Amino acid sequence: MSTTLIRDADWVIAWDQAAGRHTYRRNIDVTFADDRITFVGRDYGGPADRVIGGKDRLVLPGLIDIHSHPEHEPLYRGVREEHGVRNMHMTGLYERSRAFSAPDDEARAASAEFAYCELLLSGVTSLVDISPAWNGWIELFARSGMRGFMAPGYASARWRLDNDFELKFAWDETRGRAALVTALEVIERATRHPSGRLSGVVSPMQIENCTAELLRDSRDAARERAIPFTVHVAQSVLEVQEMIRRHGKTPVQWAHEIGILHPGTILGHALFLDTHSWIRWWTKTDLALIADNGCSIAHCPTPFARYGQVMENFGDYLRAGVNMGLGTDTTPHNLVEEMRKAAVLARIAARDIATVTTSDLLNAATIGGARALMRDDLGRIAPNATQKYLKFSDQAIWLSLSVG
Repeated sequence: MSTTLIRDADWVIAWDQAAGRHTYRRNIDVTFADDRITFVGRDYGGPADRVIGGKDRLVLPGLIDIHSHPEHEPLYRGVREEHGVRNMHMTGLYERSRAFSAPDDEARAASAEFAYCELLLSGVTSLVDISPAWNGWIELFARSGMRGFMAPGYASARWRLDNDFELKFAWDETRGRAALVTALEVIERATRHPSGRLSGVVSPMQIENCTAELLRDSRDAARERAIPFTVHVAQSVLEVQEMIRRHGKTPVQWAHEIGILHPGTILGHALFLDTHSWIRWWTKTDLALIADNGCSIAHCPTPFARYGQVMENFGDYLRAGVNMGLGTDTTPHNLVEEMRKAAVLARIAARDIATVTTSDLLNAATIGGARALMRDDLGRIAPNATQKYLKFSDQAIWLSLSVG
C-alpha cells in the first residue's frame, strides 16, 4: 500500500460533518493510502511514500458537472456564441440543432476529448455526459480519468422546423423505444468497465419529445438500477407553450402528473417556470412541485445568457428547498465560470447582492451535484474517504472523493 501526503497545505476546503458544510482550514495535512483518505488535520506523523508540498496551494473537492453534451457542443464553437432566433423567443436551440450535428464517430470522439480536457482544466472530476450512444465513447471517457456518469440520450420524436417561428415534431415512437434499450445496454457496459469509475444516468432527452409511457418506463428503469434519471424541462418559451397547448399544463406540472418527479430526478435547466417573467402563467406552482418532490435542477447559465435569458433567480430556488447543481451545457466547458456567472446573474435578476453567496455556488458544484447523482459520498474532503482522481495546478489540487 502506497501512502501520499499533501504536506502543510496553505488552504483546504474540508468537510465539517457535524456542521454539514464545507469549511476553510489552514496549514493542514491530507493523506491517502492507495485510494483511501487516511488523515485530514495537522502534523501527520505516519509513513509517506510520496510527499507533495502544499505551500501556496489550495486543496479542494473535485467539482461535479451534472449536465453536459461533450459529443457535439465544441463543434458549435463560433456559432453558439451569438446565434439566437428572435421569432423563437431568442433561443437558437431548435434551428441550430437541426442544422448541425457530428457527422461521424471520429468527429464525436474529437469533440468529446476536447470537452473533457476543458473540464479537467476547470477542476471537474465527476461528469454527467448526455450524448447519443456512439462507438468508442466508453473507452474515451474511461481514459479521461474522470468519474463518468454516462447518460445516453433518446426520445420519441425529433424537432422539425418549416419556418423560424413554429416548432413541430417528427414522431417515431418505435425508434425511441429501441434507443432506450440501447441506452440501458450502454449503461450496463459502462458499469462493468474495469476502471471502476463509470456508471450511468437514464436520460430521455426533452420532455416535449417523449411520450408519457417512455418517460415512465425510463423512470422505472432508473429506479430498478438505483441510478439517477434526467430530462430537459422548461428550457424554452416554445416548449412551455407547446406543453400547455397539449395538456393545459406547464412542463413541470405535466411531469408531476405522469409521476416522474421524485428524489432521483434531475431536471435539465428548469429555467422557464410559471413564475418566470417571460411566461407569467397563472398557476405559480412549478417551483413548489420541484421542491416538494425532492428533485434536483442542473443549472447551466451560459447558453441562456447568450440568448439574453436568465434564471429568476438561483437564490429563490435554494430558498424554496430545491437541490441545485451546475452543468456546462455549452463550450467552453468551464464549471468555475458557470459558478461565477450563476452568482452574478442571480444577483442581477434579484437586484440584490445577498440573494446568493459564493458558498452557495460552491455547494452546488460539489455537494449539490453529489446529491443529484444519489452519491452523498462525493463532493467533499473528509477522513475515511476513497480517492479516485488527483489533479494539480500551480495553485490548486483537486481531489475527487468517495467518502467511505
